[in-house]
Amino acid sequence: MWTNVAKKAGVPVAALSLVLACVTVTTPAAAAPVADGFASVDALGQNGTTGGAGGPVVTPATAAQFLEHIRRPGPLVVQVRGTITLPTGTTDGMHDVASDKTIIGIGPDARLVGGGLNIGVPVDDDVTSPPPGAVHNVIIRNIRFSGATDDLINVQMFSHHIWIDHNDFSDGDDGAVDIKRGSDFITVSWNRFHDHDKTSLVGHDDDNGAQDTGRLRVTYHHNYFDASDQRNPRVRFGSPVHVYNNYYRDNSYGIASTMDAGVVLEGNYFFSVNNPARVDFSGELGRLVARDNILVDCNHEIETRGTVAEPRTYYAYTTHRAAEVPTVVPAGAGVGKI
Repeated sequence: MWTNVAKKAGVPVAALSLVLACVTVTTPAAAAPVADGFASVDALGQNGTTGGAGGPVVTPATAAQFLEHIRRPGPLVVQVRGTITLPTGTTDGMHDVASDKTIIGIGPDARLVGGGLNIGVPVDDDVTSPPPGAVHNVIIRNIRFSGATDDLINVQMFSHHIWIDHNDFSDGDDGAVDIKRGSDFITVSWNRFHDHDKTSLVGHDDDNGAQDTGRLRVTYHHNYFDASDQRNPRVRFGSPVHVYNNYYRDNSYGIASTMDAGVVLEGNYFFSVNNPARVDFSGELGRLVARDNILVDCNHEIETRGTVAEPRTYYAYTTHRAAEVPTVVPAGAGVGKI
């Protein structure tokens, strides 16, 4: 089939054979993973998050091939096998991902090192509503991210329907997973964060309400914040942000809700966390509703304030009991477990 296509397109068969020796191309995957949380919500013209479902499946062998595939238009499943070292160059190591992509590791040893993934069009402070070309419908699963010179994953500029699931994040220079500038309908689930300082920012800064207010709806569930120091997450403006069934171990603080953000915090387990959750942090106070959380060897109680829209008005979900979280989450979070 590929030989016939090459002949019709005027591509030398010998050249095509060389390409196919480097990039494995297969038929579309039989079944796509199913997103949950805010990434599952039908909104903004997108029915849930399906990533590259329905498109070809490719397994690039080099960093150049990987980068070409993740920025290509149209549905595509990009498999990562082994270690791919991302270049720094003029981008500070951040590399763009186009809409309708699934980026998924094969086995427990898939790694992206030295650079990070950028999900979003270029920053423009004057844009205050979703532009026509906003990046959407991206799934990233089962990959170890480390050693980035900036963020490990950055979601920005009204990107929506993003699912970040069953990954391992460590040793980045800035954020592990940052979500900002009007991005919306995002789920961060079953990841392990460790050996990292500023884990996850929701909301760009205190002056970015024009882009962020009424957006930044994010679900964090069943993540293992394993001595990841702070921002687990740190939230501005977003509401509701749903944080449930996460395991916090040895952090300086867990969650901060500020600039009138609204966080629903339920069924989490905090062990040896100085400040599990707070609304008095910096900038204007946030809102936080807490229920059924467990605190062990923590120096402060959870700070609560105000009311927050219930996540169940957007999607259905089932929680584990908080007492089960220290067993369930480390056993299931991270790579090699899907």
